[in-house]
Amino acid sequence: MTSDLDFYAHVATRGEVLGAGIGARPARWEAALGTGFLDIEEADLLRRDHGLVELSFQRDGDAWLCFGVSLQVHRLSQDTESEVPASLRDVYGEFAPSVRFEQLTDAIARLGHSVEPEPDAAGTSVGIHRHRVPGSGVRIFVRAPEGTQRQAGAVWSISVSPAWWGEAG
Repeated sequence: MTSDLDFYAHVATRGEVLGAGIGARPARWEAALGTGFLDIEEADLLRRDHGLVELSFQRDGDAWLCFGVSLQVHRLSQDTESEVPASLRDVYGEFAPSVRFEQLTDAIARLGHSVEPEPDAAGTSVGIHRHRVPGSGVRIFVRAPEGTQRQAGAVWSISVSPAWWGEAG
């Protein structure tokens, strides 16, 4: 049986959700996650909110192409039932209200990948530590109480977007 931790590790190492990823059109994401979403469109950008999974699209001619996928793990602390799309629960079972960073790094390591700290050169992420999964274009944001080790804390979000980070590694 797969678990929510397997889901997070899969996204962190593969950069996709149920077969949909960067470059996919909205219809492909609907096929993967269902029609329970909120769209916010501004000019040539579209944000599609499926609760746990938030997508960013940019208009390319007549098509919308996904350029960012964000797992808003912190939202689950309030309500896992309404925040997790049914298709994800069908595959991965119930989702816990939070995931510990140490557990996620262990799951990622079991898939043959590593996680590295990424410094916040601008110093803008107070209380949030950023990490990256080399080779996947994924960043992991971890909520860390003041005075704790970098790896301590709960996962806040997982972000897939080579366009945002300027490189895939």
